[in-house]
Amino acid sequence: MSIYVGNLSYEVTQDALNNVFAEYGSVKRIQIPTDRETGRVRGFAFVEMSSDAEETAAIDALDGAEWMGRDLKVNKAKPREERGSSYGGGGGGNRGGGYGNRNRY
Repeated sequence: MSIYVGNLSYEVTQDALNNVFAEYGSVKRIQIPTDRETGRVRGFAFVEMSSDAEETAAIDALDGAEWMGRDLKVNKAKPREERGSSYGGGGGGNRGGGYGNRNRY
C-alpha cells in the first residue's frame, strides 16, 4: 500500500520527506509528482513504507501536523483510476451553429 501526502510545500524534497517518514519505519519509495510543463512540484507525494503497521503509525502521527508552514493531509492512497482513451467528454467542434448554418434567421 502507499501513503498519500497532500498540502505539501512547493519547496519539499525527497530527502526531507524521507527524514520525516523514517521516524515511523523504513521508507521504501517516495514519489513527488511534478508539473509536466513547469517542472514544479505539484504539492503532493506518495510514500511507500515496509509494512502496513509503519504506514498506519506515520498516518496517525502526521495527518494534520504542521510541517514546512503547512498542515499536512496524510492518508492511505487510493488506487489510481483508469481513465480510458478520451480526455474528458464532448465539447469542441462546430456542431450545428456558427458558420454555414442555413437556419440563421
